[in-house]
Amino acid sequence: MTKGVAITGMGIVSAIGNTVEENYISLIENKIGVAPIQHISTVHENVIKVGEIKKTNEQLIAELRLDETNNFSRTAMIGTLAAKQAVENAGISAINEFRTGLISATSVGGMDMTEKHYYDYFEKPELVKYITCHDGGDVADKIAEELGLKGMVTTISTACSSAANSIMLGARLIKTGKLDRVIVGGADALAKFTINGFKTLMILSDDYNKPFDNERKGLNLGEAAAYLILESDEIVAKQNKKVLARVSGYGNANDAYHQTASSENGDGAFLAMKKAFEVSGLQPSQIDYINVHGTATPNNDLSEGRALKRIYEDENVPDFSSTKPFTGHTLAAAAAIEAVYSVLAIQNNVVYPNLNFEVPMEEFDLKPQTSLKNKTIEHVLSNSFGFGGNCSTLIFSKS
Repeated sequence: MTKGVAITGMGIVSAIGNTVEENYISLIENKIGVAPIQHISTVHENVIKVGEIKKTNEQLIAELRLDETNNFSRTAMIGTLAAKQAVENAGISAINEFRTGLISATSVGGMDMTEKHYYDYFEKPELVKYITCHDGGDVADKIAEELGLKGMVTTISTACSSAANSIMLGARLIKTGKLDRVIVGGADALAKFTINGFKTLMILSDDYNKPFDNERKGLNLGEAAAYLILESDEIVAKQNKKVLARVSGYGNANDAYHQTASSENGDGAFLAMKKAFEVSGLQPSQIDYINVHGTATPNNDLSEGRALKRIYEDENVPDFSSTKPFTGHTLAAAAAIEAVYSVLAIQNNVVYPNLNFEVPMEEFDLKPQTSLKNKTIEHVLSNSFGFGGNCSTLIFSKS
């Protein structure tokens, strides 16, 4: 296998914790963050369950020490919080010491600000500053500004595979010598636009999501942000840095099947996993745990399950689980959240439980791990699939 790119720092804020440590404790103690809507005024508040971060905007502003005249969207605030955690965790004191970039993923961007001020800003010019933070690029710019980063800054928005593609691009930039260090990940806050949009698609569950269960009804939305620090081996050696794990494989493919549905045979997912194995030099049998995309929608779990069966052919599929019953589906941030969870699985030699599972799917004989399992974890495969058929796979390996 290839050595891969070093991960030297992580930061995360989600419905199950405001730090890496809090998230891990919740995962191993079955503390879920999905609950009825509390912080968004919507007609769906007593019907839909979501994974909300347990911090108000006012608390985030205070924690980040932002000026009261700021125009940070909630996405930008949680993204900045997670990115700062990652930089601190990596022991970085001089952000521009090496060729450093930021690749931030988002789908929601500043929609929460647009919703709040849209009907008023036509008549109140002073509100325009809140509308200008609508686009996804504003999130990356604000994170970079708060970090003091002067290097490359860009945004990726490929729906629910966005953060996986951020990590993949960061790893490639380091491997090709374009950058020495890259901050990669994603952030998405909840907004009425996304709640209403997914409701319209009829893929939201009115109960807790049940990935890979025959009786699954759909997903629960969530909000979260997570960032990882990727660094070259030269920096690691020069600064004698601790390596948490490595990005050893990655792959992206598109099944070009439908705007919001994956192909029934999992063509895109299969190709993304196949490419990730080719990059890593690993065999499917060497994977110890699969963090599946596992949205608990009828289409995704069927498509992903069939793709896994195709990859493993006559072999047994390794232990797998979806962590979305804990956090909800955090859209563009999902792959970054699950990258952190994958590294924690490697560090602590655990497989997380796939909560709420009861009845195996009738289409195949796949059953997720339903309780916390201790085992040696050398390699974790993490899947993330987005609307438009954009499928991405990452492989994380012990350093």
